[in-house]
Amino acid sequence: MRPELYHTHHKNYIEDLPYWITLADQTDGPILELGCGTGRVILPFYQEGFRIIGLDNDLQMLAYLKQQAPELPVFAADLTRFHLGMKFSFILLTCNTYSTLSSVQRKAALQCIDHHLLKGGLFATSLPNPYDLNQMGDSDEAGPEEFFTHPQTGDPIQVSSSWKTGQDTVTIYWHYDHLLPDGQVYRTTHYTTHYLDPAASYIQEMEAQGFTVQAEGEFDGTPFSEDTDFLILKGFKPA
Repeated sequence: MRPELYHTHHKNYIEDLPYWITLADQTDGPILELGCGTGRVILPFYQEGFRIIGLDNDLQMLAYLKQQAPELPVFAADLTRFHLGMKFSFILLTCNTYSTLSSVQRKAALQCIDHHLLKGGLFATSLPNPYDLNQMGDSDEAGPEEFFTHPQTGDPIQVSSSWKTGQDTVTIYWHYDHLLPDGQVYRTTHYTTHYLDPAASYIQEMEAQGFTVQAEGEFDGTPFSEDTDFLILKGFKPA
């Protein structure tokens, strides 16, 4: 997916930013964002003066991010096997990425995260409520849900979605209809696959790595339940 399209679609989602920044304020030391993408989260951190480093495996996304903040340190690596040669007080993984990893990938990522965290450090991540993912089933494409203007062409783009459930996963498709000046419509589609693991599995995996885990369900601190929108996990490494 083109990074400028991805960034324009997602940049106005800011409801979680105060939550992550509050967690950062409670730590003392450098910060690492895994899966930093085009910078929706890391750029506000950087602009606030935090010592933060970004990591992502998508070179196009990182190139777009570097255009926005040339001095921001970023690394191209897989979050399940990275080695940065330094430790952090806070590592975060946002934007529903954690549930796109299989249990094997999550365990490998947790080992890397644990290795890169200072004693007493914090790892935090958010994902869609696993209960909701398991209830999605299949969906035909509905009508347009969002509209935005393409940052390069100025053409309007309308966004719709659909999803399909497999045995252990649900795949969500985002359809971008580019409304061209001559009346034609050019469609591009981006999809993301989430694993249908229960919330208990995520918690148990983090505890098995040695973290003390707290689970919340909303970015206002609401405890996690089947009725919340998210599963937000905070893993504290022993001091």
